[in-house]
Amino acid sequence: MKRPLDGRVGIITGAGAGVGRGMAVACARAGASVVIAPRRAENGRAVVEEIAAGGDTALLCVCDVTQRADVEGCVAEAIGRLGHLDFFVHNATSNRSPEVHRVEDADADLWDEHAAVSIRGSYYAAAAAFEPLRASRGRFVVMTSPAGIEGSATLPFYGMVKAAQRTFAKSLAQEWGPHGINVNAISPLALTPALDRAFEENPELEERLAAMIPLGRIGDPETDIGAAAVALLGDAGRYVTAQTWVVDGGRFTGL
Repeated sequence: MKRPLDGRVGIITGAGAGVGRGMAVACARAGASVVIAPRRAENGRAVVEEIAAGGDTALLCVCDVTQRADVEGCVAEAIGRLGHLDFFVHNATSNRSPEVHRVEDADADLWDEHAAVSIRGSYYAAAAAFEPLRASRGRFVVMTSPAGIEGSATLPFYGMVKAAQRTFAKSLAQEWGPHGINVNAISPLALTPALDRAFEENPELEERLAAMIPLGRIGDPETDIGAAAVALLGDAGRYVTAQTWVVDGGRFTGL
């Protein structure tokens, strides 16, 4: 039986764990050949092995999205080894993203890191992926957050860069639409290593968070967020562009 992403090739940055890993596994199970593009090789090997164990195709390409040469090199490797590029998902985020801060006392290094990974990384990804995506009439996706839609009193830098990514996606959708490229954003809520650590530190947090979600549970990176990504990246999403798809069980309703 044909799978929804059969024959397609895609790159997912930051796919060594969490939501990135979930999307990568889901896309591979849907038939795509997936390039796992984490900042450190050790973060991606297990995902490549997991996908290969299921009989699907994954490649590891170490990629620091703050370095243009890394992003361009990853795109070139994907095309060189797999023949073409059909989608690019910029999922990587700063390791300091969960770090609570206030503008009045935050250091400039924190801002620089957020901006480098999310904003500059999005630009580098778009610049490197445009020509091959134009050739394939492909898909480009950035990962945003409710913090980028409604703001955050405790994560203002994170909220700012996530808002910038969402607006960038809307702008690209208008620019790239005539070339047949769909551009969207996904705002997920799912279990991640950072959230797992938070639950360990505060055992009551998981139950409290789940109670705030209409569907009553926190999303699974593969079967919930990954499944949505597959739909958006495949033919089911061919007439969807310039949108922010909030995949969070109904937690956020202010779009």
